[in-house]
Amino acid sequence: MANDIRLCDKCNHIQLKSIVPKLKKLAPDSEIQIGCKSYCGPCGKRPFLYVNGRYLSAPTEAELLAKTEPFIKKSS
Repeated sequence: MANDIRLCDKCNHIQLKSIVPKLKKLAPDSEIQIGCKSYCGPCGKRPFLYVNGRYLSAPTEAELLAKTEPFIKKSS
């Protein structure tokens, strides 16, 4: 089953050019959707994304990627 990853393209704390390739490497079978998630309060404070319906955030992009890994479904 493919992973569903959603990112906000308006978030000031995420660099799409760097995080998208890292997410594709972490979850090659993932469907990555990029667009506004209407979550502007938390979005203005720290990086966040949704992984398989779960909201995840962290102080930095690197920490966010580390937090994301346990929620990625591994293909069999």
